Amino acid sequence: MKIDLSQLNESHFGVSTPDPLRFAFGKKTSPHAGGMGMSVPSERYGELFTDLTEQSTTRSNKRCLYIHVPFCRVRCTFCNFFQNASSRKLVDDYFDALMKEIEIKSQLEWTQSGLFHAVYIGGGTPTDLSPDQVERLGKAIHASFPLATDCEITLEGRTNRFSDEMFDKALEGGFNRFSFGVQSFDTKVRRSAKRLDDREVVMERLSQLAARDEAPIVIDLLYGLPYQTLDVFEQDLKDYMETGAHGVDLYQLVVSGSAPMLNLVEKGRSEPPASSAEKAAMYEMGVNFMNKHFVKQLSVNHWARDNRERSQYNSVAKTFAEVMPLGAGAGGNIGGYGMMHHRTLDAYMEAMRTGKTTIAMMSKQSRYEPVLASLKAGFDSGVVRCSLLVDFEGEDTFDLLLPLFKIWQQNGLVELHDDYLVLTVAGAFWCVTLAQGAIAAINTLIKDKPVMPKGMTRDMKRGHGKTMPTHKDNKANNNAA
Repeated sequence: MKIDLSQLNESHFGVSTPDPLRFAFGKKTSPHAGGMGMSVPSERYGELFTDLTEQSTTRSNKRCLYIHVPFCRVRCTFCNFFQNASSRKLVDDYFDALMKEIEIKSQLEWTQSGLFHAVYIGGGTPTDLSPDQVERLGKAIHASFPLATDCEITLEGRTNRFSDEMFDKALEGGFNRFSFGVQSFDTKVRRSAKRLDDREVVMERLSQLAARDEAPIVIDLLYGLPYQTLDVFEQDLKDYMETGAHGVDLYQLVVSGSAPMLNLVEKGRSEPPASSAEKAAMYEMGVNFMNKHFVKQLSVNHWARDNRERSQYNSVAKTFAEVMPLGAGAGGNIGGYGMMHHRTLDAYMEAMRTGKTTIAMMSKQSRYEPVLASLKAGFDSGVVRCSLLVDFEGEDTFDLLLPLFKIWQQNGLVELHDDYLVLTVAGAFWCVTLAQGAIAAINTLIKDKPVMPKGMTRDMKRGHGKTMPTHKDNKANNNAA
């Protein structure tokens, strides 16, 4: 059995260039890699979900919980996921429906038969909930779901209006990790992106939260925003260190769809975002900066300078874990099926009122999904380990992919060390493209390829919002810091 390299091209191999970091590929086209699924008829959604969740799960399986809060006070210019402007009544009504969904789905056989290893409350802007609602939500999660003893429970949000009361209530509710979408500290960059608060305000608040040392404080930084030069990004990195935050995620800006930034650039009202080559230089700067300051790299995008920061949800939910979705716009996967809830608030609320399914799209994953998931996990970590790859039809997946790996090594994207494929800095920057290339190579061996469901993305497997999972990796979130 051999992969058919003739079915692949430069978009999978990359090109031979003295500067693979900047020019191995044209540009990043997707926030993260994915496989394909076969569409499920809409009339089967409710029945199939019931069948899946009436079954027990293996207790050792990794599982996560994703809860979506689809509200924002401001739409960031790079965001393609804006759903609802925040208002107290809308938020309150939605929260009641969400608590009802938690009650219903926490009682399912599937839910109670295994452990959840990570919980993520994303959006949107979850901190648009009231302090009391945040506490109630945290306590409901602890009371309703079987959680691993070291379960990571993350509340995503913005520093703007994140009061001491909110922090205290969240801690009381059992949240043990906080992720703030900063994107950039620079005031000009922030204002251009429609972020709230100036640099000094954001830094002061993060410093206060980190100094309390009651839970890991993690920030997201984007690189490639308009007006964000290399000097500005370097200052962003220095500002992160100065705040004392326990971890940082560095995400490449990928603007698509209806993001307002595209229109602003077209009309000459904003500088364009950085080119792929410019973003590659920023990523290299970030890697070198973290190495210089001995900040531990957890994955190609995540760093921690405190052992309490583990980035569990990011590591497992977008690769191999099953994810139970809750709330409007939440995505997940259970028992080999990907699913996404209604994105519109009206459709979700109507489903909750009438007892109908909250699922808007559903697909059956390929039977080779475990193989693809193990590959994605390896590329995300920066090291593909032969011993951790799932065999393909009884064949060693690492050995099957060696011809492709050798081409990447020649192109400066990876280094082969016996049973390990180690990504270079260039490979880490292009890791999603490499993972998708490996999946494409495996697909040359599959004769009964499934058809992509109309209207569904390859990214639906991961349950973060990150509504559709692209939210987190693209950082098209609306958490105005």
